[in-house]
Amino acid sequence: MDKQAPIYEGSTENFPTLVLENSEKGPVLVYFWAEWAGPCHKLFPLLFKLSQEYGGKFLLVNINTDAEKTLAKEYAINSIPTLKLFRRGQVVATLHGPQPENDLRNLLNQYVAKETDQAMMNALSLYQQGQVETALAQLAQLALDDPDNLQLAATLGKLLMAQGRYQQAQNLLKNLPEAAQKVEEIRLLLTHLSFILTAQNAPDMDTLQQSIKTNPDDLQLRYQLAALFLHQDAYENALVQLLEILKVERDFENNIARQGILAIFNLLGNQGELVEKYRQQMMSVLMV
Repeated sequence: MDKQAPIYEGSTENFPTLVLENSEKGPVLVYFWAEWAGPCHKLFPLLFKLSQEYGGKFLLVNINTDAEKTLAKEYAINSIPTLKLFRRGQVVATLHGPQPENDLRNLLNQYVAKETDQAMMNALSLYQQGQVETALAQLAQLALDDPDNLQLAATLGKLLMAQGRYQQAQNLLKNLPEAAQKVEEIRLLLTHLSFILTAQNAPDMDTLQQSIKTNPDDLQLRYQLAALFLHQDAYENALVQLLEILKVERDFENNIARQGILAIFNLLGNQGELVEKYRQQMMSVLMV
C-alpha cells in the first residue's frame, strides 16, 4: 500500500500513542486491511484522497490485520476491510466493507474541527468553572445554530447526564434526525440513557430477582435487572442478563440487549478480559 504522508502504519506498539492519544486532539480513522482482500485495494485510494483533501483535519492509520492479529482480535475485526473512527480514546463509528465517498465524507464531517468547536470549548470551560446553567444554555444554542455538528449534541447530552437530567438528555438526542441517532456515539448515549431511566423506574433488586426465579422467561424483568446492575457498575452481572435476553429474542425492544452489551464494552474502553470474554459469548449467540 502507498505509504506517502499523511498515512501512518499502526501496530500494537504504537497504537496507544498514534491512535488513542492523537484521538484526544482530533478524529483518527483506523483502516483495518489485508493484502489478500481485493476490496481493500479499491477502498484505499479513496481514503488516501480524502486524507490529502482534508489537510490534516483527521489522521489516517492503516493496520494490516495479518501482521497485527492482536489488535484485530481486540477490536473484533471479523470482516475486511473495516474502518473504525476514534475520538477521545473511544470508537465512535464503525464501517464494514467498501464505502461510498459521500458516506465517508458525512462521517468525517461529523468529527473534524468546525468553527463552532472553539465556542464549544469555551462553554466547557464555563462548565468546569461551575457556571453550569450558562454553559448548558450556550451549548444548546450552538447545537441549534449548527445542527450538523453532532459533537455539540453529544457533549450537551453528556453534561445533562452528569447533572442527573436524564430525561432531558434523552429528549435532546431523540429529537435528532434518525440518521444522526444511528451514529455510534449518539446511539451509545441513547442506550445508556435507556438503561438509566429503566433502572430508575424498576422494582428493587430483591423483588426483581425473586420475580425472575418465578418467571425466568420474562425478558422485561431481565432487562430491568440488567439496568439496575449497570446503574450500580456491576458490569458482568448486567452482561449475564443481557446475554440471556439475546439467547431468547435477539430483537427484543429494538435490539436493546446487543446495544446494551456494546454500550458496556464502550464504558470498559472496548478492551480487557471482561470485554473479550463476553464479546466471544455474544458472537457465539449471534452466529447460531
